[in-house]
Amino acid sequence: MSNIAQAFKNGKAFIGFVTGGDPSIEKTKEFVREMIRAGADLVEIGIPFSDPIAEGPVIQEANIRALAAGTTIEKLFTLIEELRQETSIPLVFLTYLNPVFHYGYDAFFKRCGICGLDGIIIPDLPFEEQAEVRESASQYGVDLISLIAPTSQARIKEIAQTATGFIYLVSSMGVTGVRSEITADLASIVAAVRSVSSFPTAIGFGIHTPDQAAHMSRIADGVIVGSAIVKIVAEYGDAAAPHIYRYVKEMKEVM
Repeated sequence: MSNIAQAFKNGKAFIGFVTGGDPSIEKTKEFVREMIRAGADLVEIGIPFSDPIAEGPVIQEANIRALAAGTTIEKLFTLIEELRQETSIPLVFLTYLNPVFHYGYDAFFKRCGICGLDGIIIPDLPFEEQAEVRESASQYGVDLISLIAPTSQARIKEIAQTATGFIYLVSSMGVTGVRSEITADLASIVAAVRSVSSFPTAIGFGIHTPDQAAHMSRIADGVIVGSAIVKIVAEYGDAAAPHIYRYVKEMKEVM
């Protein structure tokens, strides 16, 4: 069984995101530790990329800071290896297809398997073109996590039936970033997913308040928070760890 199932075994999962290398690799390690200490059930680490098309300004700027600090994929693989020595919490990369393609699918996922990465999210990988990536990922025990958007209605069941790890339900159209309102009928999408798949569903994009986290955790199996945590990093920099801990703890407690 995938290690990602561990994140959902004790109730609703809180999934936190940080951009790897913002402001440094060592600080990313510290931030991940603090999220786990605060109750995070799974952590996504973003591989910084020059053209992150699904990201809003907050995470775009984090990507720029991380790249300027000299972050590389190799350094992030080492980070995963080091974290894996001290925690069994599921760890997932979020990246775009270009870096994986240029590294080479087989070489990339072999390295993922060696360092102990549990899954990968690739927002710009079309569902119809997943086969080659999925084959390489599966060979090395890495779950390719599928995204379902509010506009995916006609393909929800098709996507859900091939899912591994968990299903990432995008709450709103557009790029990442905090939102004051989330209006899509997410409950009906979750119901459609559950009719064909036993994999858990987590909702992301825009969630940043305890009220939103509480509401979304009643609909789905987990809640994903990214931009709100990255904003804390942008505000406090090297001193962000205690602020991240308090924020994650508050969000997890209401779920």
